[in-house]
Amino acid sequence: DDDNSEEGLHTIHSGRHEYAFSFELPQIPLATSFEGRHGSVRYWVKAELHRPWLLPVKLKKEFTVFEHIDINTPSLLSPQAGTKEKTLCCWLCTSGPISLSAKIERKGYTPGESIQIFAEIENCSSRMVVPKATIYQTQAFYAKGKMKEVRQLVANLRGESLSSGKTETWNGKQLKIPPVSPSILDCSIIRVEYSLMVYVDIPGAVDLFLNLPLVIGTIPLHPFGSRTSSVSSQGSMNTNWLGLTLPERLEAPPSYAEVVTEEHRQSGLAPVAAFDDFQRALQGPLFAYIQEFRFLPPPLYSEV
Repeated sequence: DDDNSEEGLHTIHSGRHEYAFSFELPQIPLATSFEGRHGSVRYWVKAELHRPWLLPVKLKKEFTVFEHIDINTPSLLSPQAGTKEKTLCCWLCTSGPISLSAKIERKGYTPGESIQIFAEIENCSSRMVVPKATIYQTQAFYAKGKMKEVRQLVANLRGESLSSGKTETWNGKQLKIPPVSPSILDCSIIRVEYSLMVYVDIPGAVDLFLNLPLVIGTIPLHPFGSRTSSVSSQGSMNTNWLGLTLPERLEAPPSYAEVVTEEHRQSGLAPVAAFDDFQRALQGPLFAYIQEFRFLPPPLYSEV
């Protein structure tokens, strides 16, 4: 306008101008950024420069949002397990059953972790079977009352072939999770879910399979885990101490005089010159309390 009276209107002259700006994301949960086959979740900042008698110049810059999923919650640290059995029939002949039991230590994982699979496969049929495990990603898209679903293979592994009468046991067989997007569980238009399928490939018949649900999170497992998580889920923990036994009789610790000499005790009671500045900075009652009992001997072993 000629009078430049419009609110928020600021005319800039020729030259280079920089403006710092910031936007605070709303407190409501925001779905994680995602690119799918039939839809996506995207966030961007758009800037416009309006010029008299010319079309405005527009620029968009995308940014990524993560809705954090902490796997250190009881529901995601609970073990997942299942058992199934299948009997094969060929015309009037019936062979023995094929049984499958599988278990994983928790439901929640983060990308880059390895899932330890504990499974037992027993083949009492007359056919050669192969145990396998696969991680699937399921994308579900909702719009106008309709739904489309896409299922994608994420990772897989193969066990040894089992002939008739043989049994195979997986004691923590590892399947690594590749870099994938986190689960999206609270969005009204897109859901992204994961599952671990442990199954037995049976030639000429429908496979025997178990589906164990997974949640891919953004906050990894705490180094010490949770009270509900098992020790075996922490691969870096040294368990050699489990085999140690306590001595039959507890030995008393050395006396205070053996550890701290009288000369050391007397020297510690008088603060050194280099400590004066620090002592002046901490003149509160708590520091005085610490200094008073700094070199006093501990109670006798017999008293404890």
